[in-house]
Amino acid sequence: MEYNTTRGKLILPEYGRNVQNMIAHAMEIADRTERNRAAQAIIEVMGQLNPHLRDVDDYRHKLWTHLFVMSDFHLDVDSPYEIPKQEVLNEKPDRLDYPKSSIRYGHYGKYTQSILETAKTTEDPAEKEYLKSTMANFMKKQYLSHNNDAVENNVIAEHLKELSKGELILENPDELVNTNTLLRSMGIGANNNKKFGKSNNFKQKQKKKFKKQ
Repeated sequence: MEYNTTRGKLILPEYGRNVQNMIAHAMEIADRTERNRAAQAIIEVMGQLNPHLRDVDDYRHKLWTHLFVMSDFHLDVDSPYEIPKQEVLNEKPDRLDYPKSSIRYGHYGKYTQSILETAKTTEDPAEKEYLKSTMANFMKKQYLSHNNDAVENNVIAEHLKELSKGELILENPDELVNTNTLLRSMGIGANNNKKFGKSNNFKQKQKKKFKKQ
């Protein structure tokens, strides 16, 4: 009996031992025309074994790349695509730099902070008014995604003013979109609202009880 431990290494296991053996056989074919025909047949088999690759852009290019990889780049055939180089495929990607910018409030995200910091460059009053109301409601929604128990409009107004460096000031914070409306738009139903309401009522009752004692 032949064990896998005594066989050659499977370079791409998802294609199986038979495909790799077919590639090894194709490499031994002396006639180039026959070798090209064998490579085309192997590509068709590889495509049938991995139909999910058809959803990938230029999937046949990927199949040909895998063909050369499994031959350890020794298969000499005519490819419809540029033949990949082993040193390029084995090249390590560049190290990614971690973002070093600080975020004042994590639940708003850096893009919200960046947008508000550019408010000083907006000179048109109508555009600034639109930016103010839109960003305030968006910030409230972001706040609720992290704490859907409650949110004070005055808190949103203060954060808006702070992050915009005093450029965007809400004269009437109560004009922001209602909390329940935002929660429904986020897919948080009435049951959750009742639960949070009960939680708040319980806390208030506990506070009153504590004061009486």
